[in-house]
Amino acid sequence: MCIWKGWKRVRTRFKNLQRCGIAKWQAWQWANTRKGYWRTVHSPILTRAISNENLKRAHYPTLTEYYEKKHPR
Repeated sequence: MCIWKGWKRVRTRFKNLQRCGIAKWQAWQWANTRKGYWRTVHSPILTRAISNENLKRAHYPTLTEYYEKKHPR
């Protein structure tokens, strides 16, 4: 949700969805949605576009990595 919320403009959402491999017409539809952040994020398109694998490739830390970094054993 934080990533989707960070893409505030329609143009940014559209471009980033296309970079994630979503078809042009579907990216345009979801970039222009009026649904709330939480409802939009749980759509099948966004769960495919913003997957854990894609986030790892973009160097986003996971919660477990962040926790282990802050609290080493």
